[in-house]
Amino acid sequence: MSAKTAVMLGMIVGSSVGGYAPILIGISPLSFTSLFTSAIGGIIGIIIAYKLTNQ
Repeated sequence: MSAKTAVMLGMIVGSSVGGYAPILIGISPLSFTSLFTSAIGGIIGIIIAYKLTNQ
């Protein structure tokens, strides 16, 4: 798997998990909080995938 593919996969998984996290505590999935946590999750997913592929 190339680094580019891993980073994109990390972004997709991270933003999906981040977008779903507010639902677990009872916040609407269409709220600003869900959008914010989705962006944060995507960034964290990119960072983790980047670090894993550059070792």
